[in-house]
Amino acid sequence: MQATRRWRRLVPVLLVVVVWVLAGGVLGPYAGKLSGVATNDQASFLPESAESTEVAEEQRKFESDRTVPAIVVWVTEEGRVTAAQRQAAGEALAEAARTPGVKADTPGAGQLIPSEDGRALSAVLPLESADEEESKAAVDSIRSDAARVDGMNAYVTGPAATRADLSEAFAGIDGILLLVALCVVLLILLVVYRSVLLPLVVIITSVFALSLACAVVYALARRDVVSVDGQVQGILFILVIGAATDYALLLTARFREELALGHEKYAAMRTALRQTAGAVTASGLTVALGLLALMVSDLSNNRALGPVGAIGVVCAMAAALTFLPAVLVLLGNAAYWPTRPASAKAKDRREHGLWHRVADLVDRRPRRIWITALIGLAVCAAFSPLLAAKGTPLDEIFVNDAPSVTGQRALGQHFPAGSGNPAVIVARADRVGEVTRAAAATEGVSRAVPVSAEGPGRGKPLVVDGEVRIDATLEAAADSDAAKETIPRLRDAVHAVEGADALVGGYTAQQYDTQATAARDRALIVPVVLAIILVILVVLLRGLLLPVLLVLTVGLNYLATLGVTALLFRYGFGFTGTDASVPLYGFVFLVALGVDYNIFLMTRVREETLRHGTREGIRTGLAATGGVITSAGVVLAATFAALTVIPLAFMAFIAFIVAFGVLLDTLVVRSLLVPSLARDLGARVWWPNRSMRP
Repeated sequence: MQATRRWRRLVPVLLVVVVWVLAGGVLGPYAGKLSGVATNDQASFLPESAESTEVAEEQRKFESDRTVPAIVVWVTEEGRVTAAQRQAAGEALAEAARTPGVKADTPGAGQLIPSEDGRALSAVLPLESADEEESKAAVDSIRSDAARVDGMNAYVTGPAATRADLSEAFAGIDGILLLVALCVVLLILLVVYRSVLLPLVVIITSVFALSLACAVVYALARRDVVSVDGQVQGILFILVIGAATDYALLLTARFREELALGHEKYAAMRTALRQTAGAVTASGLTVALGLLALMVSDLSNNRALGPVGAIGVVCAMAAALTFLPAVLVLLGNAAYWPTRPASAKAKDRREHGLWHRVADLVDRRPRRIWITALIGLAVCAAFSPLLAAKGTPLDEIFVNDAPSVTGQRALGQHFPAGSGNPAVIVARADRVGEVTRAAAATEGVSRAVPVSAEGPGRGKPLVVDGEVRIDATLEAAADSDAAKETIPRLRDAVHAVEGADALVGGYTAQQYDTQATAARDRALIVPVVLAIILVILVVLLRGLLLPVLLVLTVGLNYLATLGVTALLFRYGFGFTGTDASVPLYGFVFLVALGVDYNIFLMTRVREETLRHGTREGIRTGLAATGGVITSAGVVLAATFAALTVIPLAFMAFIAFIVAFGVLLDTLVVRSLLVPSLARDLGARVWWPNRSMRP
């Protein structure tokens, strides 16, 4: 009879493990395949309703094939360009024009242009943009051909070279990033838990969750349901590993508590699941819904991250609440080998440990603690406006100098800074003269010329469907603030030409529109995310005042983190700006993940309050969860810090914001500010619930 009962309990557990193992084996390769459906073509992530996006569509009519320009620049090592050097550059250019993927028949392609100071030459070679690998190979070949001119330094820059360098930066992301993240998590778990099996079980749970998430995202991306680029792929890897590990730590800590009380492993797991499933589910829903709120963005890369990230979080929850409990039940006490869950008496003897001392301090001096923490966070938050989210300059896209960045710098030193990256104007053909003159007369525009079949400024303008394209070279570098400030002036000037129906696009206009769209997105998405989180907290904690306080504290933590980030990156690392999406990404991740830890804390506090009253509930809840939540925070921070293996400034900003913000939230907000505020308010913190005892 006992054997039958044992098998009746064991079979479902074994079935869950077998299903996950088989799924992991089948779906595991999709983490590597995801790169095959990812694109690093930034043109596919423009604001949908922006004028520059409309111009990008119209611009294709003037191209037999869609192309991306590579700009070749030669600079003399000393003196002016000689006739021999000019001839050698022309020969190298002719050789480069024969590179597979170069559209040498495009108007203006391969024309050698000397600089006004006589020290440099430049030319534009349009590349086919269909395949990133072929485009990268073409850029590498052009660089090799251009380097053959004696006495001159050769560079290849422009959008094609930037894309090639981005492909290089993301090369091997599915292997290197994953390996670094898993090694970091494994090392921290080994140090914290001093167990061999438990870290491996948690890592396997994370890997299975990631395999499932990558397979789902791959299937959707193949059908063009979602878009994926290298940044979204990297964040997906880190988010799934970090979230799955956090949820796993919460469950394993509660399971260990129940085993320490002497409960049999099946009963211990039932209690552990019953007490943690609600917090894990609420936490996962908070992050998933917060990410899904990005879908109301007008920026395509924001909308891409929303569903991809939400899929990852749901898969992390699924693995942590099914596979992990099944494995822990099979292992029992052996999961914590070589240590064993402490007995209740041994646990009582450790009541003078770190987190019990923190809980006692909060209990004794709550007001002094929350006022001090509040002042410190407010001081840091005061510097948040210094974070200039106005777009990343081209020479700051990469953490280290990339070849395209060095080339852009050389181009700007000897040619009009906007050369090779003009503002693109599309207008009616019968108003080409008026629009060209209006554009050329605009402050900040160096020159404006219509595009013809022979090239810019040569022959009659090329007319397609009654429209012409006019290239306006800007005086300032295409990625500079001065160039972006020129765009609205240029638009006003050409829009004023009656009957021209003129539109302004191009790289600088795209940056300007992206920045404006990102500001609108923040104004829309931030309240939506806060409302989602507040509703979840109200339902979970069955009160109103405490959820409002939690939302306010994580919001303050976010602003404080932005302040520290602005000071460090501007004055420490020398970054003058960052991507317009960084503040929004930071907000969604930090607020949603920050609320996670407060959910873990306050659900336990509420559980203890129902037994012992509010004061003892806060003290016991903080002491019981302090270690596991801090460990979870350290793991998540270290996991996001792994994003720095991708040498992009955007990733460096996101990695620091989330890693530092999570640690600040874990060590200050969740450990000191929230419990001391709750202790000072007493039973009123549960308002309007009047059933909670002081």
